[in-house]
Formats: sequence, structure tokens, C-alpha cells
Amino acid sequence: MLEKRLLRIGQDHIARLLETGAPFVSRQAVERDLNITDTALMNELMQGKHLYREPPMKDVEPAEVIPASFAATPAAREYREHGEELIGKGAVAALVVAGGQGSRLGIEAPKGVVGVSPVKSKSLFQLHAEKVLALSRKYSVSVPLFIMTSRENDADTRSFFAGHSFFGLDEKNVFFFVQGMIPSVTEEGNFIISKEGGLFMNPDGHGGTLTALKKNGCLEIMKNIGVEEIFYFQVDNPLVSVCDPLFIGLHAKKASDMSSKVVRKRDFDEKVGVIAKAGGRMRVIEYSDMSDSMRYATDDRGSMRYWPGNLAIHVIRRGFIETLTGAGRMLPFHRAVKSISALDSQGKAADVKGVKFETFIFDALPLANNCVILETIREHEFAPVKNMSGEDSLESSMAMQSSLHASWLQDAGIEVQGNSLVEISPLFALEKDDLKARIEHLPRKIAEDTYIG
Repeated sequence: MLEKRLLRIGQDHIARLLETGAPFVSRQAVERDLNITDTALMNELMQGKHLYREPPMKDVEPAEVIPASFAATPAAREYREHGEELIGKGAVAALVVAGGQGSRLGIEAPKGVVGVSPVKSKSLFQLHAEKVLALSRKYSVSVPLFIMTSRENDADTRSFFAGHSFFGLDEKNVFFFVQGMIPSVTEEGNFIISKEGGLFMNPDGHGGTLTALKKNGCLEIMKNIGVEEIFYFQVDNPLVSVCDPLFIGLHAKKASDMSSKVVRKRDFDEKVGVIAKAGGRMRVIEYSDMSDSMRYATDDRGSMRYWPGNLAIHVIRRGFIETLTGAGRMLPFHRAVKSISALDSQGKAADVKGVKFETFIFDALPLANNCVILETIREHEFAPVKNMSGEDSLESSMAMQSSLHASWLQDAGIEVQGNSLVEISPLFALEKDDLKARIEHLPRKIAEDTYIG
């Protein structure tokens, strides 16, 4: 009986509401949420166990970063070729984290359905799927695509892909899995009633990707189809170089468990976590955790000392994830006290002071061996869509996409006039060298908004 279960775990207040038939509490929703809650873990979290501990800042030093210029050197060739070999033999999977909604972009739908390309307004999902399809064609292999959704948008995401015939991908090679959820609680450890009548649940953080892969059977699928390396990225970045062969090759050749791409911070005050060494281990130090002495530190030349901004672009070895999700293993949880819009004991809307717990995928870095940190150029690979206008917006992302593609054309000797918008389909060219190889199919001059596909 549900009431007895709640009493056993100390949630008497919800048991009483159910017993008295409170109309604002849904028995079905409470049971659903309780069934996916690890109550023993919740008790331990409230006792302060499994929580993230910030390393002593005195032990922090700059990370060793492979510069972006390395890509153009002769030494890069063997790593790129190794990455291409791994892709070609089916050892690499793409994994996109896509649990968010597009509310800040004016839609109540998965963020991945937002139209972001500068000429055709292709959705984020379409761009990422076309990059995976282009990779599959280029290397004569079916690159699997894993998509992490949320409880809120899973059905809509699956429907969107099905409604667009998976954008040309074989649906057998597209795998959806749902991110885990965890209850928020009061500071006394009481579950909070959501406006829908269940427990107030929040996603368990992007670190939950790893446990969700295991719980949903995706790690087993990867193992069975021969996937060794997982290229991880977030849905809101249309410029991401999916399964970049150089990055994969560096990661694999150097026997890294987990590798990361970084960009140079715009300035000292850009609110982004940086990758640095602490206690001899690589880790991300969040902007809010940096002291002023660290944030504004400079080197002997007066340049920013801690400049490698975290992009949330990683390559992770499947075997490493299996280790991290094995018995008794987990990433540390971050604890945050926030105002939660919920229901009080009378069923009235109220802002409740609550505690949220979540895990971050970058907390796996200090547990990894031989981390490769590779710099990339922001304008080439990072144009996130987070807002409608301003910095990191739909507006700025479209401009950056067009500017990058225009630069490819100009490098190939093609004139792009005025403010013409340019969009190159991934199916026509995944990168600049692919475009140069198809120069005979292109006009010599572009004087208006142009789509090349």
C-alpha cells in the first residue's frame, strides 16, 4: 500500500494527504515518482554523503592543452587517420544530450526542434542527424546516434524524428533513452508536492547521462555493435564537429578515458567553467567557484592564465563508463538550495525553499586517465543557441554559421558578396576540405542568400 511505503521512508505528510483524499495529490503520480526514486540514496544525500567536494584552490595549476594550431601540422595526420579508422570500423558512436525544452526560444517543445540554420532554418535535430548521415556515407559505415531525452520531451522527440523519417538515418541506428529524475526535498528531507500532484522531480544532471546509458541498456547495445568510443555533445550547438576524427584519434592514441574540447575564453569574466589541474588531476572548475585571484590570474606575458573554457564536448571510452556505473560507483552530487514553484500542504501554489541534487558529467574527468584537452576555435565549432537575441543566441548562432560557411567558400576561391547569408548542408560538405573537393559544383560568385546542398 502506497501510504505504508511513504510512512516507512519518513514521508508521513504525503501519506496523510493521500489518506484524507486531498484532491490536489495524485496517487498515480506519487506512486510513479516513488517507483523511480532511490530512497536509500536520498537519505544518504541528506546526510551529506556522495556530495561534491571542491578541491583546495592552492593545488590548482593550468591544464596542458593541445593548441588549435596543431590540426594544421604534419604531426596531426596520424591521429586524424586513426580517428577515421575507428569511425570506419564502427567503433565510434555519437551521443547528443537533448533533454531541454525550447521555452527561452519561444516554443513549448524540445529545444532540438528549433530552426537554427541561417537559410533553410533547419532544426538542431536535423543538422545533427545530417552530420551523422554524412559521416556514415563518408566512411561507409552506419554511425549510431544515441539521443538522451527527458521525461518531459521524450515522446515529442521520438515523434519529431519519426515524422521526418529520421532525416535519412536508418531508424535501427537511432537510439533514444531517457534521463533519470530525482526528487527535490525541503531542507528537512521532506518530498515536495508538484503542481501536477506528484513529487517535485528534477533531472539528475548531465552526469546522469552515464547512469541512464546503463539503466536503459544502451551500454550493452554499444558493446554488442562494437562501439568503443562515445562522442558526447549538447543539442544546442549547431556548429559542433560531430565525431571529429582528429579529436577521436588523439583521445584513442593517447589511451585517454575521457577527453575534452575547449575554447579560449572571450575575457576574464566570461561565465564559463575552465579546465585546469587540481591535485594533479584534470577537472572543470566552475566560474562561480573561482576566486578572483584565479579568475584574473595572468602568465608571464600578461595573458589569461586559466583560459580553457569548457564546451561540454567530450570523447569518452565506453569501458570507462562501465567502470563508473559499476556496483558502488557514482559521480558526486552537487547540492543547491533553490526556490521551487510547487504546492503547500493546503494545495495552494507556493514558492518552497528546496534542495536539488544533480551530477555533472565533467566530474568524471578527475577519475579518468590520460585526459586529452584539445583547443578549438570558437568561430569554427561553438555557436550555442540559448537565447533569442544577444550573446549565445539564435541570432548570433545563425550569423556564426553563415560566417563559417562563407569562409569555406572564400578559401576555395569563391567570392561571397555583401551580407549574403550562406548555408552549406553537411550532406554536401562536412568540413572545408570536403567543399574544396566539390568545387566544380559551385558558382564562382555568391551575391544573395544561398543554400548549398
